[in-house]
Amino acid sequence: MTVDSLRGMLLLAAPVLKDPNFDRTVVLIAEHSEEGAMGIVLNRPSEAPVAETVPELEWVTETGSVSVFVGGPVARNGVIVLAEWEDPSQAVVLVEDDLGFVPGDAEDSDALADAIRRARVYAGHAGWGPGQLEHELEEEAWIVESPQREDLFSDDPDGLWSAVLRRKGREFALLSTMPPDPSLN
Repeated sequence: MTVDSLRGMLLLAAPVLKDPNFDRTVVLIAEHSEEGAMGIVLNRPSEAPVAETVPELEWVTETGSVSVFVGGPVARNGVIVLAEWEDPSQAVVLVEDDLGFVPGDAEDSDALADAIRRARVYAGHAGWGPGQLEHELEEEAWIVESPQREDLFSDDPDGLWSAVLRRKGREFALLSTMPPDPSLN
């Protein structure tokens, strides 16, 4: 089976996706191959401040998020830092030419801070086993869209799902106006 990689694309949870972990989420796909897929949920900020939760990453607050975001239901005790790089050679993995992840074992936070334009800290990630994402796409559980860079570091994460759907147009713009629980409408 050949997989068309969705690496670098956004997945928007469609209403048919009933998993509460992904209700109205926007996921950046960081890796996608025949072995499965990995991504991070972009629009779930937490109340946990980076400085208190992960003090060794406090330097990130100067270039990005002040709060930790919930990156997904997998490995929520793990921390991932997505960054837009001035110097991409310092990234551990690149998703695009200047977008990638901060190394977990980095010791020189000043050098990293100088190499990054902006960054955001995530607890956990989203993951799919072999063929699982493809099956969910066939079930129309996800809407695929190309990201705009501002989507990845949105100042309005709570409005990101609706904003990307509106940009996509037509029936997606209508979907963006749907209340979270249509039965209460």
